[in-house]
Amino acid sequence: MKSNTKLLFTLIASMLLTITSAFSQPEKSTTKTFPLGKLKPTDSQLKVKSGDLAPDFTLPSVSGKKITLSQFRGKKNVVLSFVPAAWTPVCSEQWPGYIMVKDTLDQKDTVLLGITVDNLPTLKAWTQHIGPLWFEVLSDFWPHGAVADKFGVLRPDGLSERALFFIDDKGIIRAIVVMDINKKPDVKVCFRDMDKLSK
Repeated sequence: MKSNTKLLFTLIASMLLTITSAFSQPEKSTTKTFPLGKLKPTDSQLKVKSGDLAPDFTLPSVSGKKITLSQFRGKKNVVLSFVPAAWTPVCSEQWPGYIMVKDTLDQKDTVLLGITVDNLPTLKAWTQHIGPLWFEVLSDFWPHGAVADKFGVLRPDGLSERALFFIDDKGIIRAIVVMDINKKPDVKVCFRDMDKLSK
């Protein structure tokens, strides 16, 4: 009888401990990204075209540097990759996928710059989460989206388009690709315009 009572108390104590733990521990989120929902595929008007001199800008990077577009003139081609927002599913897959074109960019003497409208602390946390990126990631946070707006890819909701600008070593835009914001782009298709760069 005593052993049955002891067993019963042990079971009750174990159940109470489980219930207490369930209520006292914060639930861990399994979601690592924030879905934006279905958006209008594109929602801006380009302000530049192929053949134009790319608008110059200076932006802070996650690495701590200040990057100016014109610093590459006479030295390197540049590809600008605008993505809508950090911590979103498609963007979190898109930039790590650029490792597929790194060799091509190197062969073409081309620098890749990633740009979002997020602030630096957000970008630092996000890029650490999605894995080390081999290119500079720039913050177009303040004035909010000013660089995206110069190129005509700032949307009314404050996000930027998912877009690529191919700029030659003279600072001239050679190609522009604006993609459906909702879809993960095919990296190889997006970068086929590399041939339009001078090197």
